[in-house]
Amino acid sequence: MTGTLTWQLLRDLKTSEFTEAGDTWHEVSNRSDSDRVRVDRAMSAKLRETQESESAEAALGRLQRLSRNFHYLHSECGLVRTALNGLAADLAEPQNQLKQALAEAAALKFTVNADGSVTFPATEVADLTGATKEAPGSSVQGSSRLPLEPPGFGAQGPSPLYPGHSFVKPLNPNAAKAQDIADRVARAVRSAAEIDARYARTLNGLRAEKGLDVTAATLKDVARDTADVRSTAGTHLGEGVPEDKSPAERKKWWDGLTDEQRKEYLQIAPDLVGGLDGIPAAARDEANRTYLPILIDELARQGGGDAETKLNALRMIQDKLNKPSDPPMYLLGIGDEGNGRAIVSYGNPDTSRNVSAYVPGLGTKLNGDFVDDTMKRAQDTAKGAQRIDPSSASIIWLGYDAPQDVDVMGKGDAERGAPAYNEFMAGLSATNENKDPHVTAIGHSYGSLTVGTAAKHSGGIPGVDDIILIGSPGVDAQKATDLGVGKDHVFVGAADNDPVTHLPTKDEAALGWVLGGPVGVRVGRDLFDIDNDDVYFGKDPASEAFGAQRFKVDDGPAMIREGGGFDAHSQYFTPELDPESAKNIARIVAGQSDEITTEEHR
Repeated sequence: MTGTLTWQLLRDLKTSEFTEAGDTWHEVSNRSDSDRVRVDRAMSAKLRETQESESAEAALGRLQRLSRNFHYLHSECGLVRTALNGLAADLAEPQNQLKQALAEAAALKFTVNADGSVTFPATEVADLTGATKEAPGSSVQGSSRLPLEPPGFGAQGPSPLYPGHSFVKPLNPNAAKAQDIADRVARAVRSAAEIDARYARTLNGLRAEKGLDVTAATLKDVARDTADVRSTAGTHLGEGVPEDKSPAERKKWWDGLTDEQRKEYLQIAPDLVGGLDGIPAAARDEANRTYLPILIDELARQGGGDAETKLNALRMIQDKLNKPSDPPMYLLGIGDEGNGRAIVSYGNPDTSRNVSAYVPGLGTKLNGDFVDDTMKRAQDTAKGAQRIDPSSASIIWLGYDAPQDVDVMGKGDAERGAPAYNEFMAGLSATNENKDPHVTAIGHSYGSLTVGTAAKHSGGIPGVDDIILIGSPGVDAQKATDLGVGKDHVFVGAADNDPVTHLPTKDEAALGWVLGGPVGVRVGRDLFDIDNDDVYFGKDPASEAFGAQRFKVDDGPAMIREGGGFDAHSQYFTPELDPESAKNIARIVAGQSDEITTEEHR
């Protein structure tokens, strides 16, 4: 739109013209992409295969420049199309508000004038004595701001209480209605004008210089242009995302989008769909890879120790994504909320028959240790499972805030994390392409409490067949059967030298503090725990009373005698340190739990 926006222009506006123009820009974008592919795969590739000369190198340089031009056209024309679609969608609301106001004016036989004022007719009113008087008609001018005073106040003073008195004019009841309509007309026009100006700035920013030579530096500007379109059209895109729906309904929504609509979300609003459970893994991966550098830039500008820690971890993840990985990495979620979020799959969880999702525990946050050590645990599990069944994938799920110290370890973090984990697992069930996939939930350390809490929710963990609890301080349950998959499908790994698996209950610990150290704890166990099979969060999962299958693991170095500290708590997944445990985990994940090696309960 050009010039001053009037209510007549807004009324008569055909938003379909914007979407039709967007479709034309989309056609140009698609043709440019096809031309780029043809240049890269046909012309350039064939020239490399058949020619070796200076002239051939020069020709390749020109083809590369042509490819960049087509890539730039593809990206920028796609952004124009998104902006035009957003403009049409955003203008629809004030246009509807205007049309509703005009319809009410027509029904009341009011006249909406060219300048937006509203004229209302005279009418007969009765005063307090019952006498009938004529209240004259008039015109009112609308305001685009909310009224600061009640209708009837103005130049003539307060609304007359006695219309029959000679010194005041009778109050026309149509006045307030007319004022309301005039204000709504003014607000609709103002809103539309602001929308128009916002999109005009964005679209002008997408205009290229004449004779522009598209260099590698120019292509970097696409990211800036994308951010501009995202901030302008974000509301339009966000309104379509079914955030409050189930993962299965989100999957149905995503499948119902056109290829162009999906591409719009992935390129322009990746943060809206990258963490959305129910969106296929390949799409989430593409969205999060696009969003990752944006998040890195935001954290770099933010500053501070916490941001710096997350920033370094995200850069490390980006480095890993840029290199070949075995199995291939899929970035299913990323974020800076809380202690940081990262969900990474090794192997495609949608195409794999066997899928595991591992919840880390105590002390885990988005930092260098997470990238170097915790992510490697999922990778080692995927490698081990793929040696048994190549159709296997393993996920590390940092989708909640784990407690950072034993001293602050309560049930709250697990209770908050469990619903998010269940929704993620429901998303895996919705997107997995196999008829009956084998799914394993793995909880390590405090993560086992999170998994146990999730399992006790109504219906259990969606789609899960087996549960593995490793280095567990308890799962707030007395029996394996409480976890909803049957005791034969609950597996426990507990190293004898893992101090977390021996954490005393709070009552035992309190008495130990009073009586002084380990001796007091042993006395507390005798008083409160006759069978010595309770730990910090309920029954010891490795105990006979709990009833799970306990698989064999290495005892690990002793905490004090061998200077092992918490080493025995951290080696369950690592083939180099505990090959027996790593093999057993892989066997369960790959659906071969009948081949695990077992050991006696505690």
